[in-house]
Amino acid sequence: MADAVARLTPQEAIIYLMVMISASDGTIRESELRTIGRVVRSFPLFSEQDEAQLVETSEACGKLMSSDGGLHKVLAAAEAALPAHLAETAYAAAVDVVTADEELDPTEIRVLELIRNALSVSDDGAQAIEQAARARHMTLDEPT
Repeated sequence: MADAVARLTPQEAIIYLMVMISASDGTIRESELRTIGRVVRSFPLFSEQDEAQLVETSEACGKLMSSDGGLHKVLAAAEAALPAHLAETAYAAAVDVVTADEELDPTEIRVLELIRNALSVSDDGAQAIEQAARARHMTLDEPT
């Protein structure tokens, strides 16, 4: 019997995706945690969200991710929870988190691709979101 897809709200789905992309390289960095908090505080989608529930939601995501096939379970739950008009919003949140530490690991890139495909974000939409994230995270140092 196939496992049931976890039932999430759209807000929970985005938090799950942010936690998943943050953990994809094996380490959740402080900069990524701060970015998740900033997204929850600043995206209008979360205006009714109780920020105190962020830890609980993140722990529930971690539990699901640690189960057999956890990454795909998170993707399936997010896909089921998110209406099409929030797909780019969810992808933008994930990109913000993954670019927070200014280092992209090949595993993180692959998980971003999986998110983009699961949410049916167009190549043009993904490219625009990724370019905007790079611009937001620029520092005075020239990129190498």
